Amino acid sequence: MLRLLPARVLTPPRLLWASIMVALITITLKTLAWYITDSVGLLSDAMESLVNLASAIFALMMVTIAQRPADEEHPYGHHKAEYFSSGFEGVLIIAAAAGIVWAAGHRLLDPQPIQEVGWGLALSVISSALNGLLAWVMFSAAKTHRSIALDADARHLVTDVWTSVGVVVGIAAVAMTGWLWLDPVVAIGVALNILWEGAHLMWRSSQGLMDEAVEPDVLREIQKTLAVFDHDTIRFDHVNTRRSGQRRFVDLHMHMPANWSLGRAAAVRTSVEQALMRAVPGLRATIQLLPSDVEAHFDDPRDLL
Repeated sequence: MLRLLPARVLTPPRLLWASIMVALITITLKTLAWYITDSVGLLSDAMESLVNLASAIFALMMVTIAQRPADEEHPYGHHKAEYFSSGFEGVLIIAAAAGIVWAAGHRLLDPQPIQEVGWGLALSVISSALNGLLAWVMFSAAKTHRSIALDADARHLVTDVWTSVGVVVGIAAVAMTGWLWLDPVVAIGVALNILWEGAHLMWRSSQGLMDEAVEPDVLREIQKTLAVFDHDTIRFDHVNTRRSGQRRFVDLHMHMPANWSLGRAAAVRTSVEQALMRAVPGLRATIQLLPSDVEAHFDDPRDLL
């Protein structure tokens, strides 16, 4: 039902506020589940929800900054702020994984019985259902708004869901077999899983900060649009793309006959720019005009100094 709401309603700030509220609810439920069961697996689940809360708060701050308009000091806007959110979330996840391993290691050396298993599992399942629903909505909104902060938060929520599933299965196995060592082993498995997710988020953030090229499907749309104009009198080369948060940028050279008037050349360039922006929403195109018999030269040794 939430997914059917228009994109202007499911904006990144509103969804991140929802993520904060859901994190507070799941922290309460999972902490209660840990308290009544004394399960280190459920403790690890609750610790990850604390990371969810901190990540959602920081993501909201970065999304708010990213939406600021361009200014004199930031002429290309503030869109890259979202990458800091993704990287920060990755760091927090790795820190949570280390804490879980520490707690589970102590419990592995000194296994303890689990109490009130039924109530603990029920609370864990309810919190997982909330996280799963919110992640489903956020994935769709992240694609619509091209928001890496929303995508990172949604991925973390999915990791939280799988964490809870593993914990539930582990605790149920402990209750059925009486093998107390399964509880800390499951917690360590949870830590390894979220450790991988944290490293993945940090990698994605670093690639975005280093001006990664646009996605393959976006590049195909750009090439298909340029092919419409590419013929005997007009050709394109040196097509370079990059991503910056929600924005997509393309720089290219457009070659045309040297005897064309400046007005005619500018009119064609405007047509190409408009076609590119229609094909790729949010794209910003920079097109340099060159005569057909002139080639641009790059990699001058002086440019590398």
